[in-house]
Order: sequence, then C-alpha cells, then structure tokens
Amino acid sequence: MSAAPRLSFANYLPENAPFTKEQRSWLNGLFAGLTALDDGSVSALSPDQSAGLMALPLGAKEPDDDEAPWHDQTLALSERMKLAEGKPLPRRMMAAMAQQDCGQCGYDCLNYSAAIFQGKEERLNLCVPGGKETARMLKTLYQELGDTEALQPIEQAVPAAPAKADAVQGYSRDNPGEGVFLSRRRLNKPGSEKETWHVEIELPEAGISYEVGDSLGLVPSNDPRLVDAVLAALNAPEDFPIGGRNLREVLIGGVSLGAAPDMLFQLFSYITGGERRQKAKALAAGDDPDGDAAKLDVLAAIQKFSGVRPDPEAFVEALDPLQPRLYSIASSPKADPTRIALCIDAVRYSIGQRMRLGVASTFVADRIRPGERVKIYVQKAKHFSLPTDPSIPIIMIGPGTGIAPFRAFLQERMATKAPGRNWLFFGHQRSDYDFFYEDELTGMKAARVLNRLTLAWSRDSNEKIYVQDRMREVGRDLWSWLAEGACVYVCGDAKRMAKDVERALIDVVANFGARSANEAVAFVADLKKSGRYQQDVY
Repeated sequence: MSAAPRLSFANYLPENAPFTKEQRSWLNGLFAGLTALDDGSVSALSPDQSAGLMALPLGAKEPDDDEAPWHDQTLALSERMKLAEGKPLPRRMMAAMAQQDCGQCGYDCLNYSAAIFQGKEERLNLCVPGGKETARMLKTLYQELGDTEALQPIEQAVPAAPAKADAVQGYSRDNPGEGVFLSRRRLNKPGSEKETWHVEIELPEAGISYEVGDSLGLVPSNDPRLVDAVLAALNAPEDFPIGGRNLREVLIGGVSLGAAPDMLFQLFSYITGGERRQKAKALAAGDDPDGDAAKLDVLAAIQKFSGVRPDPEAFVEALDPLQPRLYSIASSPKADPTRIALCIDAVRYSIGQRMRLGVASTFVADRIRPGERVKIYVQKAKHFSLPTDPSIPIIMIGPGTGIAPFRAFLQERMATKAPGRNWLFFGHQRSDYDFFYEDELTGMKAARVLNRLTLAWSRDSNEKIYVQDRMREVGRDLWSWLAEGACVYVCGDAKRMAKDVERALIDVVANFGARSANEAVAFVADLKKSGRYQQDVY
C-alpha cells in the first residue's frame, strides 16, 4: 500500500506578517489544507494541522459557518444548541449565549466563549439576557474542557480575538464614566396599565460620545429596602467587613439580588440537612422539587431555607455580580451632544405578598434624584445603524419602548436634512394613554421628516391589533418601499414581537412580491445578510 501523498505547504503569509515562526507555520498549513479541500485534492495533514481544520483559532469564524446560524436573538436555547451540534466546543459555548452581543458581560458572544475556552474568564454567569439557562449550559459545556487539552497549544499559538467588547472614548463596562441624572417624565397618561419613563442624563464634558443606534450602559444599585430585608432574613450584621466594604454596601452595589443562582442553593446544601439538603441540591442542579424555582429570588431563597445562617463572605461569593443594564439610546447627538435620552419601562410585579422590582428600571424611576451622579458607558452598536447613504428610505418597527432608537433615527435624519423617506410603525395598548412622543411625531409629520406613521393599539377594541397586523394591511406599500431599496429596522421584544414581524414581512414579500413561500423566506434572509434588515431586540 503506497503512502498517502504529503501536502507541500506554500507560504501563504509573508515573512513580515506579525506572527511567530510557529504561528506562521500553523497558519500556512491551515490555509494550504483549506485550499486543497477547495480543489478537491486529497492531502495528509499533520496532526496539528488536522486539528487546526477542526478547531479554528479562538474568535475566528469557521470556513463552513461564516455566519453562525444560531446567532439570532429570537432563537430559543434548545434551537441554538441543535444548530451548533458537531461544532467545536468554543462555537457551542457561543451558541449558549443569548446572541444579543449586548456587552453587559464585558464581551460580545463570540469573545466571551473564546475567553472561557482559553481560561481567561472563569465566570460562567455573566450573560444577563441568558440568565440561569445560559449559565447552566455553559457549566455543562465547561466539563468538556478537560477533553480538549490536546488542542490548547494549537489554539493558543494563534493570536486570540480582542477579549473585551468595543468601548467608546475610553469608557467601558469595566471603566464607566459619570453622568448627571437630569430628569424623568412619564410617557403614559393617567389610566394606563403601564409605567414608562423618558429619562435624560447629562454626559461628562469629555470621554463619552455616541451615535444613533448605540446603547447606554447604566450601572444601578439595589433597593436599600430589599437589602435590609435580606440582612434581616440572614440575621447578619450589616457592618460585617468584606473586601474593604461592609456587607450592606456590598449587597447594595456589588451583587445581584434577583434570581437566586445555583451556587446559592449549593451553599445551602452544605449547611443544612435532611430533606432540605436534598431540595437545595435539586435546585442547585436545575430541578424544581416544589414547583417554585422560577419565583425564587435571593430573598425568597433565604426564606425558603429559613434558619440557615451562611457565613456572610461565603454568601456574597455565592451570588452573581450586579451587572449594568443596557438601554437603546432615544436621542441623537446632533440634536444635543451634551445629553442622552432613554425610554424605560419600570418593572414591578407581585409574587405572593411581595412586590418585586426591576433593579435598573426602578433605580431610575424611583430612587435616583435629579442632580445625582450615575455611572454610565456607551455600548457601540455592531449591526444597528442608519444607512450610510442618507437618501435610502427606512422602515422602523418599534412597539412600546422599541420606539427609543427610532426617535434617535428621526432626530438624526431631521438634523442632517437626509432626503430619504421615513416610515414608523408604533404600537402599544391604548391610543389615549400610551402614544409615546405623540407631539414630537406629529411635529415630524408636519415637517415631512416622518413620511408615514402607522399605529397599532391592542386594547382599543375587542380585536387586538399589533404592528405585524398593520404590516400585512399595508403590505402593497411596504413592498413598494422594499423594492425601492428601503432598509428595515426592528426594535423590541425578541421572543414574540420580532418573530411575528419577520413572519409578517415574509407574508408581504410572498403576497405582493409575487414569490413562493420559500423564495420569500430567502428574500428576507438576503435582506439580513446585506444589512437591509437590522434588529435591536432583547
């Protein structure tokens, strides 16, 4: 039997490329292998080069997966993991993320997974949108790292992608600036079932700048009343020293008091016994022995295991870090470069006898006062921005607080006198109470900045009307705009609204673009690939 032919590796990289000799050799082998595969020729690669073909450098994209099919905020975790089956471990770790590239963890999804795989990031609980679901999947995948040690030298021989998410003007999640809280104004009129606030924050004189489409990272603090209730339930002294601060200060500004993390139940299992130990172990493993796991925030977890008295330092270490929250910016710097506007729903809901509060939303709605300083940073938008050609028409679909970036878009187009037409779809519950920025939008229509405004109210009649219903009703005109090259923007709820809007757009393309169902799906997919369909969903 003759030996398999050896591949002679060409120098695909120039000698002055910024790589070591070993890195250049490995990359030349990788590119040669890919070229051979493209040519249909057979080659016998060395073990290192074969491994390189199967597990790409961290932060790089796979040749057969140039756009990760799971990188879609609207997909459920189970769907994402199904799409990632058979992929290298870093890519499956990426699929476990919430796919929002929001930066709340300090990375984007691709580079958070890369940092975990490289051992540069040990925390598996930083994905705020993914919550426990993502943390548990990452924990499961992390167990596989021991089986990939042979690939580590190959992976690390290639320069890793930048670890941290993009920061603007030197300020970032880990280095926020200080703004001044200026004001809040309720956008709902009396009688509304919702509570939404228009918030304005003054920017520092230097260091923070932004563009429309960007988000503002806001660093909140926990409600002191909740902190006091936790201290009482623990029967712990508030002045217990932890890392140069006292326990109360750490609970207010250092850790999350939201959904009880698995580590907290694991801690409880160490210091309790009998049936309660088994329940704590089950909860730590993601089970739900009493059917109440979804309702257990930190305080409720302590109360469920009443009488358990963990060491305060161990208790703090078992909690997730308190992370910043991101909000779409609702203003253009061309309207006023000194301040930023936000549009925020205050989150309040009852479970049993307790009122639960959203950490950041009630921080800005209730606790911070005008003139007080707030830690902020700008998170750069990766794939959500106005077209570079100002003559291109835009279609904006943003019900509820999803209107925020589109207020910014319209301010920008007005300030720059962009000739492109603008069409906004907005929806909420009731027209009498929930028509956000009604006066501004009316003025923009009068000024012919806003060419079309299509409204949908879900509680004004017995028939619930949503933005996707209006899209179908005006489908002929919508298709006309698309045929003329319009870009489509969607902002708001990822789980339902974004999916419903995409389905409606597919229907419009099929019905008015004379395409089959499959062709309509492909048309919308092409809009996404070309950047003509952009989403800021959460």
